[in-house]
Amino acid sequence: MPHTLATVPFGEPVVIERIAGERGFRRRLFELGFLPGSTVRVLAVAPMGDPLDVELGGCRFSLRRAEADSIAVTGLAALAAK
Repeated sequence: MPHTLATVPFGEPVVIERIAGERGFRRRLFELGFLPGSTVRVLAVAPMGDPLDVELGGCRFSLRRAEADSIAVTGLAALAAK
């Protein structure tokens, strides 16, 4: 089962594989720097479980859990094993 950004443990750096969703949504994330091959970390989650506090390239973003669930990721350990 592929991992998504919504399911990774806090603080674990992961690499973006692909982004699913509508074209406008994907374009906006691309404009913000959420590109395949970029490293991202989930830093925290709001008390009610939504949104997620995400770090990418030294910047922090808030993403809804549903948005983070459309970002497929791979752990850095899995990439090193390839």
